[in-house]
Amino acid sequence: MAAVDPTPKDSATVALPGLGRALISAGKLTQKEAEDIYRKSQASRQSFIAELTGSGAVSAADLAHTVSTVFGAPLLDLNAVDPQRLPREMLDPKICGAYRVVVLSKRSNRLIVATADPTDQEAAEKIKFTTQLGVDWVIAEYDKLSAMVAASSKSASDSLDAINSSTEFEFSDLPIEEAQESGQDNNGAEVEDAPIVKFLHKMLIDAFNMRASDLHFEPYEHTYRVRFRIDGELREIASPPIAIKDKLASRIKVISRLDISEKRVPQDGRMKLKVGPDRVIDFRVSTLPTLFGEKIVIRILDPSSAKMGIEALGYDPEEKERLLSAIGRPYGMILVTGPTGSGKTVSLYSCLNLLNKPGVNIATAEDPSEINLPGVNQVNVNEKAGLTFAVALKSFLRQDPDIIMVGEIRDLETADISIKAAQTGHLVLSTLHTNDAPTTLTRMRNMGIAPFNIASSVILITAQRLARRLCPQCKAPADIPHEALLEAGFDDEELDGSWVAYKAVGCSACNNGYKGRVGIYQVMPISEEIQRIILRDGSALDIAAQAKREGVRSLRESGLHKVKQGMTSLEEVLAVTNI
Repeated sequence: MAAVDPTPKDSATVALPGLGRALISAGKLTQKEAEDIYRKSQASRQSFIAELTGSGAVSAADLAHTVSTVFGAPLLDLNAVDPQRLPREMLDPKICGAYRVVVLSKRSNRLIVATADPTDQEAAEKIKFTTQLGVDWVIAEYDKLSAMVAASSKSASDSLDAINSSTEFEFSDLPIEEAQESGQDNNGAEVEDAPIVKFLHKMLIDAFNMRASDLHFEPYEHTYRVRFRIDGELREIASPPIAIKDKLASRIKVISRLDISEKRVPQDGRMKLKVGPDRVIDFRVSTLPTLFGEKIVIRILDPSSAKMGIEALGYDPEEKERLLSAIGRPYGMILVTGPTGSGKTVSLYSCLNLLNKPGVNIATAEDPSEINLPGVNQVNVNEKAGLTFAVALKSFLRQDPDIIMVGEIRDLETADISIKAAQTGHLVLSTLHTNDAPTTLTRMRNMGIAPFNIASSVILITAQRLARRLCPQCKAPADIPHEALLEAGFDDEELDGSWVAYKAVGCSACNNGYKGRVGIYQVMPISEEIQRIILRDGSALDIAAQAKREGVRSLRESGLHKVKQGMTSLEEVLAVTNI
């Protein structure tokens, strides 16, 4: 007969967490007390430290002092910390809430983080993975830490009913009754739900105040999130309840003049937000059916961005002079190239704003028109209705235009009509999606345009990128090895010690060390020698080499010049000019 183990199963050895073992070593708990607390925490599905302090076995203050002594970590009284002065957006609020941590500051490549449990390796690894920064723990009392995490995580997603709309802002939208009359299946109670209206209102105002370019409303199976694109990067701002997704989508559709009963196909619309007595911001709305609801992206179209002027865009003096000289020509084609989101539209409209005079007839064809500019005849391309870029251009040429702007040259027909317009006494501005200025010419050749037409019509090409601008309040000198600077593209002559490269640090006034963006440009006039290369069907490398001989900086060289000026960091330039 087999021997029977007399030890009860519930008294078996428990794999205690590091904090429990530390408290046993410090004499604050017995082995049995620690194991009992651990079993209770497992049963109640909460953390060991939450069960420990909640049970009263060890007070939060005593626990903090003990942990500080045992692990040799500094102890901080959170009552002396102003939550409003803590750095924001360095760590996802969800992570802070899940692990009960608070980011206090950033030092070099490490985060100073307050915690009550420095043995929590899962928290440390999660923070390292998310931020790509090291972690230095500071010990705080668990109850105070929990209160601060709860207070700092309050947002629009925590209590929609608590959001108060401001009388300083108001919607300029389509009345609900008008939408109903147009045949839409509209549930007034759904779209006029006060918390939904206030939540959307707050998101739009927050996005405008945070200088965001886009808002993303994204439904998933069990969650719903709102993200803003700020300085080119998407940041999660709120996680409202999943239950609001349909009501929020309906509200956005109503004020954007979209069909709220149609959820199977994408839709595009616009809406306005009045900011103050004499300023209105346009929003472009795009809906997309996804697995778990409609994703909605709202782009902020601030008309004032077109009136900032060439100086505000970041052109160097010689680059600005070349551009101004080209737009002052009576005819020819000017092309702006770069990826989506590189600021091509703002550059084009800044040029149009300079050219927009009472004696000039300007017509634009865009898909869709993003910035309203009084005095300019703007046409939205509608391919479903047969209004393509080519059709719009043909119509423009019968409207006695002086200047024509084409949103994008996508095909041979549009390119051919644009070139003919440039050759027959019109100034034509347009965009192409190419990596840099020299490859734009070979791209046009590959579209089927004859070299003679390219050489005789194109007068200037500008390639551009947007780099994040260093925060002037917290940027610090960067210690970059000489070899790394040479590898990035600097010459030995430039590394004479007369300038200092800066790096991003991060403070409460910026976004991880950056605030705003600055343009990086390659402005290439089409000289007679470059025309000869085009006529003999030369390659982009031949054109680039000739442009360099004529003093045209490449995108990388232009970016490195911004590094020397202290506008941006070397890491940012390497990232945006990696072509």
